[in-house]
Amino acid sequence: MGILSSYQMRIRRRRHCLRARRKSRELRAVVDRTGTIRRGAILAMTTLRNERVRLPFFLDYHRRLGVGHFLMVDNGSDDGSADYLREQPDVSLWRTGASYKASRFGMDWLNWLGHRHCHGHWTLTVDPDEFLVFPFCDVRPLKALTDWLDGSNVRSFGAMLLDMYPKGPIDAQPYREGDDPFEIAAWFDGGNYMIERNATYGNLWIQGGPRARAFFADRPKDAPALNKTPLVRWRRGYAYLSSTHTLLPRGLNQTYDRTGGEKATGVLLHAKFLDTLGAKATEEMERGQHYRSSTEYRAYAERGGGLDLWTEWSERYVNWRQLEILGLMSKGNWA
Repeated sequence: MGILSSYQMRIRRRRHCLRARRKSRELRAVVDRTGTIRRGAILAMTTLRNERVRLPFFLDYHRRLGVGHFLMVDNGSDDGSADYLREQPDVSLWRTGASYKASRFGMDWLNWLGHRHCHGHWTLTVDPDEFLVFPFCDVRPLKALTDWLDGSNVRSFGAMLLDMYPKGPIDAQPYREGDDPFEIAAWFDGGNYMIERNATYGNLWIQGGPRARAFFADRPKDAPALNKTPLVRWRRGYAYLSSTHTLLPRGLNQTYDRTGGEKATGVLLHAKFLDTLGAKATEEMERGQHYRSSTEYRAYAERGGGLDLWTEWSERYVNWRQLEILGLMSKGNWA
C-alpha cells in the first residue's frame, strides 16, 4: 500500500471516528453498567429493533461462549425489548429514535460505544440473529480463542455468515421465546459461494448461499455480503465502515493467509429465516431504513410466507467440525 493510499485511509478512519462522536448525541443511556466491566472481559456490541422474542436465547448463547458484558443500542423498539434488556445485570443499554440509515445502519453508534468502552477488550459485534461458532467451541470457551489470538499477535477474527433455514416453509413452525432457533432452522447450503478479494480494503468479499439463489439468481453481484470480521481486539480509533464487513485500519480485514495457508476462522450462524421474517419484512419496508432502500426485505415479502429454501442438496447442521470439512471455516494452526 503506497504512502498516499495509506494517508487517505487514515483520514477516512478519522472521519468515521469524528462522525461517530457526533452521532453519539443521538444516544440516551437507559442503564449504564459499564463500570462493572472487568479487566480482560470479552464484550459484545449489538444494535436492535423489536427483537424481544430473540433476546433470551441470544444472550444466553453468548454468555455460554464467554461474553462478559453486552453494549446494546435499542433503535425505537415498541415490543418490550428495552424493558427486558434493562433488567439484565450484564447489559448496558442505550436508546435512540434517530434514523438507522443515517447512522450508517447503526455502525456510527457502535463505533462510539467501542471508542468509549471497548478499548483493550476483545469485542464481538453481532446482530440479534447471529451466533458465533469457532473452532473447538464445543469444548473451549471464547477466552481460549482470544488468548491464542493474543499469543499469535492477531488482532481480528473473521467469520462467514451462514444462512440457516428450515426444511419446508419458513412459517410452518413458530419460533417461541427462549427456543434454540437452530432446532427449526437446521439446514444450510454447503456450497454455492463466490469469493473475491477487495483491492481497496484487503478483505475477502463472499456472496452466495440461499439468499443468492432464491432472490438474486439473475443478479448474483447484488446478493448480500457474507464476509464478516465480528471479533476484534478493539482500540480507540478503530471503525467499522460497512456493517462488520469492512474495518479500518485496513490490516484488520486480513483475516486470511495471503501466502496460501489458512488462518483460524469461524462462522456466524444466521437465524433470519424463521416465521418472524414476514412481520419483520413488512415493518422494514414501511420504515425504509435498511440497505438499498430495504430491497432485501422487499424480496422476502414478494415471496410470501410460504418461502421454502430447502433443496435436496441442503446440509443439516451438526457441529463446527462439519463446517470445517466443508471448507466454510478453519481451525488454522490452532491445535
